[in-house]
Amino acid sequence: MTEREPVETPFPEPVFDDPPVVDPYRLPEGVRPVRYDLHLEPDLAEATFTGSCATSLVLDDDAATITCNALELVIDEAWVETSDGTRLAPTAVTMDVDTERVSFGFDEPVPAGDVTFHTRFRGQLNDKLRGFYRSTFTDADGAEQTIATTQFEATDARRAFPCWDEPAHKAVFSITLVVDADLFAVSNAAQVSRTPVEGDQGRHEVRFADTMVMSTYLVAFVVGPLEATDPVDVDGTPLRIVYPRGKGHLTSYALEVGAFCLRHFTDYYGIAYPGDKLDLVAVPDFAFGAMENLGCVTFREVLLLVDPGEVTQAELLNVTDVINHELAHMWFGDLVTMKWWNGIWLNEAFATFMEMHATDAFRPEWERWVTFGLARSAAFDTDSLSSTRPIEYPVVSPADAEGMFDILTYEKGAAVVRMLEQYLGADAFRSGIRLYLQQHSYATTETTDLWDALEEATGEPVRRIMDSWIFQGGYPLITVDLLDDGGTLRLSQHRFGYAGDLGEGDPQPLPADDDATRWSVPLIFTQKSTQDGVVTFEKVLLEGDSIDIELVEPVEWILVNTEGTGFYRVRYAPDLLGALVAHAPTDLSPIERYGLVDDAWASVLAAETTAADFLHLAESFATETDLSVWQRLVGCLHALDRLVDEPEDRLAFQERVRALVGPALERLGPEPGQDEPDRTRALRGVLFEAMGTIGAHDQTVLDARVLVAHPDTADPAMAAAAVNVVAAHGDDADFELFLERFRGASSPQEELRYLYALADFDDPDVVRRLLAMTLDEVRTQNAPLLLRRALTNRHHGALAWFFVAEEWTTINDRLPSNSIARMLEGIRSLSGPEMAPAVFAFFEDHTVPQGDKILAQHLERLEVNVALRDREAAAFAGSLR
Repeated sequence: MTEREPVETPFPEPVFDDPPVVDPYRLPEGVRPVRYDLHLEPDLAEATFTGSCATSLVLDDDAATITCNALELVIDEAWVETSDGTRLAPTAVTMDVDTERVSFGFDEPVPAGDVTFHTRFRGQLNDKLRGFYRSTFTDADGAEQTIATTQFEATDARRAFPCWDEPAHKAVFSITLVVDADLFAVSNAAQVSRTPVEGDQGRHEVRFADTMVMSTYLVAFVVGPLEATDPVDVDGTPLRIVYPRGKGHLTSYALEVGAFCLRHFTDYYGIAYPGDKLDLVAVPDFAFGAMENLGCVTFREVLLLVDPGEVTQAELLNVTDVINHELAHMWFGDLVTMKWWNGIWLNEAFATFMEMHATDAFRPEWERWVTFGLARSAAFDTDSLSSTRPIEYPVVSPADAEGMFDILTYEKGAAVVRMLEQYLGADAFRSGIRLYLQQHSYATTETTDLWDALEEATGEPVRRIMDSWIFQGGYPLITVDLLDDGGTLRLSQHRFGYAGDLGEGDPQPLPADDDATRWSVPLIFTQKSTQDGVVTFEKVLLEGDSIDIELVEPVEWILVNTEGTGFYRVRYAPDLLGALVAHAPTDLSPIERYGLVDDAWASVLAAETTAADFLHLAESFATETDLSVWQRLVGCLHALDRLVDEPEDRLAFQERVRALVGPALERLGPEPGQDEPDRTRALRGVLFEAMGTIGAHDQTVLDARVLVAHPDTADPAMAAAAVNVVAAHGDDADFELFLERFRGASSPQEELRYLYALADFDDPDVVRRLLAMTLDEVRTQNAPLLLRRALTNRHHGALAWFFVAEEWTTINDRLPSNSIARMLEGIRSLSGPEMAPAVFAFFEDHTVPQGDKILAQHLERLEVNVALRDREAAAFAGSLR
């Protein structure tokens, strides 16, 4: 079913106004909600709900009109009860569909002070994964079951009940649900009673305790055929996992992570968990990965329910990170909340930073700060474009707010927070965070409030530093030179940008070299003395074009960006780079070696290094042993593979790949040894997959087929890699096998492993079958990611593109609106001369309002890839012969 159009309220006949000119989406000032008594009765069979709400308001002045947010609701009745018991009914109701508001006009002004605003309303449980919506799953007996659940961030609480749906309007929520007697119900606070409805023994009234004061976007309620684990007492907080019936065997790991994380954050923040209980709820259909509703955190099943013995280390890491991310929000976001959506970056960036902090404490052997390199590279990739944006920018409409949930908010934001923490020192940084939370508990803040608290705690110019990173897009390239015969280190900065085809002449850097943007750059660099071999570290703040630093003694090598904690790239003078590469295997940490590879590939995209030279650099890492470094190398090899088209050139490139990857795989051996570290097991899978896909190694393909035939006997990392290898070389029989395993998977991770691999097949007929599945069989939460992967299919990305273009209206109607821009990331791969023009032409006439900035970035990144192909393909192919 599609999302219905806004319904006219029958009471009284509404007047539809044009959108106001000034602040069209902000609610009028002078009305403050302090409490909601919300009563809801969902009907899962009919996909509808009815409700009533008594909202306690404080009016600063007499009010002839009361305006709140409402969308896709039928409001059957409304009235105001004044402090003396007088009942006032509105005589005019004005619906403003564009700004998602409803105004109630009164002939007699409502007196200032405390009043109660009553509404009775009804709506539909939609299928768009936003507001109050329905989700389905198939139980163990093959019957379809329905759940009613919520997703209110950013601006969708208004789809469930009339409310003041802005983050600054914090209030207490008292929630009561009337549900079928055999259904489970959960909300933000602890259940205080469950009683049969008088006269209807088939229905129960479930009442929950009052919440703390919080924003509407954090309200949650879930109803359906669910079960819960027994609560685990975490220092006084009952913790449970709530899940669809029959999946209880997949809950123990989430309980372990949740308990550890609660204790970790309570200690870090120095403040007790602010809720009265904590439920982690697995939802079959969920547009986001997870949502930090206070006390009732909702997740995609794949990010909560897991059998740790049957998944890859990457899949287990993902579950751990997401649980930690959402629990970090219980304090940073829920207890202290941004005033408006321009500040959402701070919530999400800090939670992303803290998820890694907690994961690193939970499993130190996973080296979480090293693996962050991959996410940081993706943020660099977007921020190297002229169409990037500042981390914080003005937000006006709900579509603007929805567009804030992107890689710059999360990954770049987390990277600059990590950079600041390392520059200030971990203990000093934590003191500032504790001060910020203490000063603003139960309130709302602006970004600068955090910087002020950190300044107060550390004495450092935090606001001046961070303003340069938050309010302007892009990032610096730090140039490193030695002057005065090696006695002076000069560090210079200018804005880094990729080279793109701007339409005329030779490719140009994006942005231009004369860009005057500068940052306050907290630099940490390492130097090794040639005299005694001592390694020392130094911190400096680069705030102008350059800074000169006198060296006490000659150095063997200098590394800028120690431990990769800075959000900048580095370009060394040739002799300095040569020294670093030579000493990398012995003297540099994994994340520092990662940075050398990552910066080198960026220089290829900036037209400063050739693809052939990069491949030579990559081959110098043949003895590399770290998982993350190899993941970056393999990612770059995939990009190089896109430049090679002719069969003989492809054979030559595949031979180079096999020569690089094969020995590393042989050193690991075919199977894990006893007590082998998780990252080593993961590395074996990465190398095996690279050998079978980019390297097209015949024996690896045969070995992969054996592993796919007997998945239960294989190490999870190798089993997952084998699926992707077989898909790249698969036939109709393989497609049918994968389809069968997707449909009959025993865990969410196995289901998605086979589903997404279907996009890699090299048969146009099976690709067409897969594309058709995205409009019916595949869950709407997964279809966008499947289409994105299909767009990157080396041989049939064009098929996927023409499908997306032809079905554009259907895709936008069926799939969650927040997923469209993410789906379109796949167009970056369509750099061939026959495809790129078609993509550019299509988006001259089609828009993505909720992701216009992200779409602009995808299109510019496609331009960069087109320019790379034009500039490098022929020369790179020639270097392989």
